[in-house]
Amino acid sequence: MIRYLQDRSVHRNTFALAIPMILSNLTVPITGLVDTAVIGHLEHPHFLGATAIGSLIITMIMWAMGFLRMSTTGLTAQAFGSEDGFAMRQSLFNAVLLALMIAIIVLLSQSLLWQVAIAFMGASPEVTEFATVYFDIRIWAMPALLLRYVFVGWLLGMHNAKAPLMILLVSNIINIALDILFVVYWDMGVAGAAWASLVADYCGLLVGIFAVYFRLKKIPASYSFVQLIQRNAITRLLKLNRDIFIRTLALESVFYIQTSVGASLGDLILASNAVLMNFVMLMAHGLDGFANAVEALAGKALGKARRQEFMSAIAISGFWSLICSLLFTLIYWLLGDMIINGMTNIEEVRQVAKEYLPYLVFIPLVAVWSYWLDGVFIGITRMTEMRNSMLFAVIFVFIPAMFSVKLIGNHGLWLAFYCFMFMRALGLAIYLFRLDKQGRLC
Repeated sequence: MIRYLQDRSVHRNTFALAIPMILSNLTVPITGLVDTAVIGHLEHPHFLGATAIGSLIITMIMWAMGFLRMSTTGLTAQAFGSEDGFAMRQSLFNAVLLALMIAIIVLLSQSLLWQVAIAFMGASPEVTEFATVYFDIRIWAMPALLLRYVFVGWLLGMHNAKAPLMILLVSNIINIALDILFVVYWDMGVAGAAWASLVADYCGLLVGIFAVYFRLKKIPASYSFVQLIQRNAITRLLKLNRDIFIRTLALESVFYIQTSVGASLGDLILASNAVLMNFVMLMAHGLDGFANAVEALAGKALGKARRQEFMSAIAISGFWSLICSLLFTLIYWLLGDMIINGMTNIEEVRQVAKEYLPYLVFIPLVAVWSYWLDGVFIGITRMTEMRNSMLFAVIFVFIPAMFSVKLIGNHGLWLAFYCFMFMRALGLAIYLFRLDKQGRLC
């Protein structure tokens, strides 16, 4: 393992990809922090709870479609490694078509999706009313969000991390500015937060279109769009996306169950957990930077069939992921109270959130391994193993652990989350070890 950590070129490439992706990824939870801070300073906790539920359901729909980014990155990175210009274009073309089709279906079925999602939340009537307002506005951002997934995934697979940084920076800076304008100055409340996100999402899409266009001009093309449509390529994409979709639904069920159980414990617990989930999102998007790097590096090494480069990418990205998780733990330990105070001025919410803050301080050290291994499996497009490990962690670990909520309340909810993260990482580690022993990696 030590010899793999000594590859300086892989260290440089890892940082060249990871740092821009960390910065771009962190703009997402920072925007969430601003949303929470802006809404959290309104008069009643149910405004914060409504925004949490409305944005969670939108996020769940987006995450369910996360296969658009993951599969696009894996396929494109392998095509980039083998220097196959046709496959590079084909991975983008097929993903764009699929994203547009899904966006149309989501918009046509938005009423049904909301009714199903909210039916099991157990939220108060006030929270439900304002959450509906948020959802009805924000859902129209779906085409922009799904196409942005595709563009970010394709650009990352092409080893271009600066363009995704610009896409997310523009989108989230505009979101923050409009949040303050619509909610604070124009007093639009929950609807203002939704409109801010909607406008920002389409601004980010425009940046993505330009970035992809200029990158495509550098790839020689001697074929038509019709030639890009191949049955075997579409079949492979759908198979990969099916497995990621199932895996993502299982992951989303964890957050959905956690939020719905929190809602059943009262508006105060719901609002406090909404504040604390920003710690999880901040950590996840930060650690995902090195996961994104290993997606591109492992996929490229696999396309070139270079085992030394492949193993170095895994080892080095894992090492820096651990360092990053230690940094998050230190920040949460030293600044956790300050972060909570900045997100809400409702004293009851502050007190409850601080009671459960210790769970968030150490969660980066447990969660880091699952994020890192996700990146490895996405890069090598081994989605079936990702799906299976996730299903096992949810069905046989998280759901049984949630019954502890009846005994110890919200403490049980966070302990169940810990157990889930640990089992998710362990399952992926076992699969990686088996694949390597079988000679099926690189």
